[in-house]
Amino acid sequence: MSDAVKIHPSVDAGIAPARPGFAGGTLSCHCASDPVTVEVGAQVAHNHVCGCTKCWKPDGSLFSQVAVVARDKVKVTANGGKLKVVDAGATIQRHACEVCGVHLYGRIENDQHAFYGLDFVHPELSDQPGWSAPEFAAFVSSIIESGARPEQMGAVRARLQELGLPPYDVLSPPLMDAISTHVARQRGVLKD
Repeated sequence: MSDAVKIHPSVDAGIAPARPGFAGGTLSCHCASDPVTVEVGAQVAHNHVCGCTKCWKPDGSLFSQVAVVARDKVKVTANGGKLKVVDAGATIQRHACEVCGVHLYGRIENDQHAFYGLDFVHPELSDQPGWSAPEFAAFVSSIIESGARPEQMGAVRARLQELGLPPYDVLSPPLMDAISTHVARQRGVLKD
């Protein structure tokens, strides 16, 4: 129906399922020589396509693809000197290759944040199959801020639904619940 709408190269032709027992792999930037490589030593969680204007997106994509993994499972293994933080004032410190611009991982340094301890990674930067499949679309309306036409949003949401990616203009309900639970515990409203 709306397959003319291109969401992201890793989902446009359909979504591959996760491989049972998959335990991580290597992400690489797009440099033809001396690429930055990052080893992810576990399967990712909460994989999704994201429309925000902060995440790295492949050329021509409306969305990025982002997932999380424990920060102790993320290790720069080659050419880390090419990495720089894109926006030091952002909550998520996105580490990008200075040469090609690809974001390899994002880290939250604020130990009071609900997602502290998790790193944000782009599974499509790996050539190993088996990563957790994208589950939803986040910050869908934000693609307008990147130049998508407002009158095309119905077609974009229809395509996301076709792909099995429920569209949200925030994060998925379980992730929003996790944030609210964290805040409630910090404020003493919710006791364990």
